Amino acid sequence: MELREFEKEAKTYTGNKVVRAAPCTRQEYNDYRGWELPEGENGEDPGYLVEYETDEVIADPNVQGHTGYVTWLTQGMFDAIFSGETEKEIFDFSTALKHLKNGKRVARSGWNGKNMFLFLVAGSRFQVNRPPLLGIYEEGTEIEYHAHIDMKTAQGYVVPWLASQSDMLADDWNIVEDKI
Repeated sequence: MELREFEKEAKTYTGNKVVRAAPCTRQEYNDYRGWELPEGENGEDPGYLVEYETDEVIADPNVQGHTGYVTWLTQGMFDAIFSGETEKEIFDFSTALKHLKNGKRVARSGWNGKNMFLFLVAGSRFQVNRPPLLGIYEEGTEIEYHAHIDMKTAQGYVVPWLASQSDMLADDWNIVEDKI
């Protein structure tokens, strides 16, 4: 495999990290790195040439022409880490916001909690009938509830969400499937 082939074949996968990976045998990986296949290893072992993506360019990458750390994983290791997930589209916050406005759920690949995601709560009109709004408005007052973004947390709570600087500048957003 050559760098050009990797670039053509690589897809983005999300596990606990975002990687670009392309199918590659153990022999192809050793050839790619310019190494001899170690004695006793099977060159036909299926696996993946993997590049771990980073937010910054590595000053001295371990493989020329790459910006992230490059390694090889056996098919079994790759499947265990990435749970057999198929390619996910990764995008920036402006695209994530468009998806939210279109009714999708989004999350950052870099978030540590499982099953965390954002969703848009549509605006609505309703009549005040319970605290804490009864302490602000008279009962029966019709108010406009503005649209906003909420987060489902790893603990299962739903809370209002406010974007941090790192969230707004991140390029690791993806769509969360409808299954919870």
